[in-house]
Amino acid sequence: MTDYQTIAFVKQDRVATITLNRPNAANGMSLQLTTELARAAHDCANDTELKAVILTGTGRFFCAGGDINEMQSSQDGPGNGVKRIADALHNAISVFARMELPLICAVNGTSAGAGFSLAVSGDLVLAAESAKFTMAYSNVGLSPDGSSSYYLPRLIGLRKTQELMFTNRLLSAQEAYEWGLVTNVVADDELQAEALRLAQSFVQGARGSNATIKQLLSVTYANNLEAQLELERDAIKQNAESADGKEGVAAFLEKRKPEFS
Repeated sequence: MTDYQTIAFVKQDRVATITLNRPNAANGMSLQLTTELARAAHDCANDTELKAVILTGTGRFFCAGGDINEMQSSQDGPGNGVKRIADALHNAISVFARMELPLICAVNGTSAGAGFSLAVSGDLVLAAESAKFTMAYSNVGLSPDGSSSYYLPRLIGLRKTQELMFTNRLLSAQEAYEWGLVTNVVADDELQAEALRLAQSFVQGARGSNATIKQLLSVTYANNLEAQLELERDAIKQNAESADGKEGVAAFLEKRKPEFS
């Protein structure tokens, strides 16, 4: 898929890999990059053949956040410039969250500002040992975007979120793991292989099951117990009646590996 200029977008063996590809600009979020990221997100969400999506970066940075130079040079002012970038980024993040496919973020280097927000929005987050995380917004007089004010309190609680946002504390990959921001930390030279191994495990699995997991978890904080139980009941019924559900049960009873669609 060569019509992208600031990301690389490849589909192979039912896995899509999106790579932020502005290494000379620390993969900073320009309007073009966030627009292309949103396009790729919609493409993945609408592709019924895919089973997983990997999101990573090129070079030393995963993403250093918004492109400050582009924001400042916007002809109708920095506010409108940053708003357009945020709108496209938020579109991408919303689609990634609502799509049926698991999103694996493979954080290859430093993530700052909106790059931090994007990195931890994945369903599973792998961090290279050299990766670092910082909010950094208030250092340039800005405020958080990219879903960080939504995800961080849910992932690590309000107090730790306040510390990150107010003090711009820099976390190592290991600290991010200990805080609960990332799923696992792997050696730098093993990151991409581990992300692909994880994605391939989803290729062998049932897409409907993973889609349901995402749907259930997305509303868990909005529902009371009984409402969530009703959703679980209806969802497991639907999955039990699906082709993959029938195959999974049959394979269990026959003591063989299931062959999901």
